Amino acid sequence: MTKKINWLVIVTGLVVGVAAILLTAFGNPANMGFCIACFLRDIAGATHLHGAAVVQYVRPEIVGLVLGATIMALATGEFKARAGSSPATRFVLGAFVMIGALVFLGCPLRMVIRMGGGDLNAFVGLAGFFIGILIGIFFLKKGFTLKRSYVVAKSEGAVLPTVLVVLLVLAAAVPALFAFSETGPGSKHAPVLLSLFVALVVGALAQKSRLCMVGGMRDAVMFRDFNLLSGFVAVFVAVLLGNVILGNFHGFSSYLQPIAHASQLWNLLGMVLVGWGSVLLGGCPLRQLILAGEGNGDSAVTVFGMIVGAAFAHNFKLAGSAASLSEDGVYAAGGIATTGKVAVAIGFAVLLVISIWNTVKKKEAK
Repeated sequence: MTKKINWLVIVTGLVVGVAAILLTAFGNPANMGFCIACFLRDIAGATHLHGAAVVQYVRPEIVGLVLGATIMALATGEFKARAGSSPATRFVLGAFVMIGALVFLGCPLRMVIRMGGGDLNAFVGLAGFFIGILIGIFFLKKGFTLKRSYVVAKSEGAVLPTVLVVLLVLAAAVPALFAFSETGPGSKHAPVLLSLFVALVVGALAQKSRLCMVGGMRDAVMFRDFNLLSGFVAVFVAVLLGNVILGNFHGFSSYLQPIAHASQLWNLLGMVLVGWGSVLLGGCPLRQLILAGEGNGDSAVTVFGMIVGAAFAHNFKLAGSAASLSEDGVYAAGGIATTGKVAVAIGFAVLLVISIWNTVKKKEAK
């Protein structure tokens, strides 16, 4: 049976793509108009959870995404405070999803934005992401579950939105409390009010459309439903056209792309970890922020796990390093340190244990 096209998903994807191009034009790093992993990493640095001086900034985009989702959910009666679905497991999964994303140097959303910028390394990441989703789907079909959530007080559902708003207010009022990058990606950012406004719009639309890269691929494989996936095709098209129009597109290449490396095996494996973990969580990092804005305490715990994962990634040198070219022409390939490779391997082992344990337990319950 032919499924109806959800135009709101496509419109949301187009808006996200245009927003990414706009924020980049006004100061965000190239090919990083929106990146949930990168921006949570910057927040972790700004709050002194890690000491990587080049990635420290309180990103208004994260605050805007969550707050936009909260406002839309409240306006439409969809704000529902729920929690209790294996929160500790979700925290751990969030941390390893973040580690995988920082090995690749981007979340699924930035992966699509990088593709639209001509970065062939991101297409390798897409292949890994799809493999990870297939692994996650295998366990879903076997009965994997993190159990149900329960209705909780509305104050519980408001925790993450409140924390993020307070964080942004403090960063504006008492900046001395925070660390701010003077060089590197953390020093590049669009004006605060523009970033906040654009993210509010994107967060509201993402809440209403249920935009999710993981959900899109999962639904396409399991149900032949391509609605959610069409949103990310729209992101890609909007970013590609935007880059062409602004003269920022110089063809497809894997060489010296902005904040990227060409260590293809680890681009692939990092995103396998992201895809697998995100299926187990029930949504990509963007979707976790939106769900937290709707009052989902389990997604809020997942976001806190991602922030801690970012701190671990930079404190223990797990994150990938970008390729670079010095002023005197010396090329540094970047890539992944041994510690990062070990972390990915540990992540696979942890996800396998979580997948099997929560599949076997369901079968025993029957």
